[in-house]
Amino acid sequence: MNKCSKCGNHQVIIHRKQSGQYLCNDCFIEDIQKKVFKTIRKEKLIEKGDKILVALSGGKDSVTVLDILYDYYERNIIDLVAVTIDEGIDGYRNDGVEIAKRFAKDLGIEHKVVSFKDSYKITLDEIMSNPKHRGSCTYCGVFRRDIINKTAREIGATKIVTGHNLDDEVQAILMNYLEGNINNLQSLGAMTKSKSPLFTPKIKPLREIPEKEIGLYVIAKNLEVHFAGCPYASESFRGEISQIMKNLSINHPTIMYSTLKGFDKIKIAINKEYKREYNHNNCIKCGEPSSNELCRVCTFLEELKQ
Repeated sequence: MNKCSKCGNHQVIIHRKQSGQYLCNDCFIEDIQKKVFKTIRKEKLIEKGDKILVALSGGKDSVTVLDILYDYYERNIIDLVAVTIDEGIDGYRNDGVEIAKRFAKDLGIEHKVVSFKDSYKITLDEIMSNPKHRGSCTYCGVFRRDIINKTAREIGATKIVTGHNLDDEVQAILMNYLEGNINNLQSLGAMTKSKSPLFTPKIKPLREIPEKEIGLYVIAKNLEVHFAGCPYASESFRGEISQIMKNLSINHPTIMYSTLKGFDKIKIAINKEYKREYNHNNCIKCGEPSSNELCRVCTFLEELKQ
């Protein structure tokens, strides 16, 4: 029987193929937390006095990042506010919202729920009933970012934290590379800032943690999470890229780490060679930053009305 590589315990819960390491429950939890803290220090993601908005869906990634950041909150280094977005997906979103409410309450932190219906007078289900829709992820991504950013301004947050993990980050790298989207490639990273003061910086403390290890973390810590997948996710380009990477990882267990590290090096050259296009315009309808007369949110809402 294999023993934990750190403490010698025989109750091993994970064998990391990429490193050969065996870990027991407690050592695994401690290892994940240390890795996240290391990313935060290395990338200078958090400063004392930060007021951080955590995008809390109730899923494993957002619950994990809030659980780990709570250590900073307990030590009075940061203030935390959790925000949950209800997209309006019948039979799916309600469970996640309730789990998020319970978790925030257990931690004793402020929590807000904001819905697509209240913000835009339409749900994602209603959008998807339109035969001319652009695809669920197109609307969802734009609307969620809009709500999170506006809420961050309203509460005076200095940072927005998302639960993007290693898989998410690698998928984004490949998607934007294959689409030739240099602007988006330049914005990827542990921290995303904008020249517009209307955008709050976003940070990703989990970007070096694989998705499967986050799933194991919530089980190891006995955290309540919403494991159900979005019913619309299967039709996305991201879903196709995700499957490709999972297949490659079977025989090449380090490929996602090497993709991320390679990109972080290449990004330095990309930023030197290409000046990111940014137009300091504001949407004529809502006043949010936009490269066109109408921002993407208002453009989508106008299309949906028609």
